[in-house]
Amino acid sequence: MTTATADQLTASDRCDRCGAQAYVRVTLESGQLFFCAHHGRALTPQLESVAVEIHDESDRLLASSSASDSR
Repeated sequence: MTTATADQLTASDRCDRCGAQAYVRVTLESGQLFFCAHHGRALTPQLESVAVEIHDESDRLLASSSASDSR
């Protein structure tokens, strides 16, 4: 697994498990998988051994809820 900088995920990137907005992109030798924060947390441990890269932006959820809490 590497931590190279990747393109930011957008609202059009959807979870391959449930269709929610994706915050985790897993790059495999054969392609990419996208997951919401929930499925990303659940599946990342199993995927770490085969992933070329795991790009996790789930911290954006905490940043946006912190901003709304301070209003």
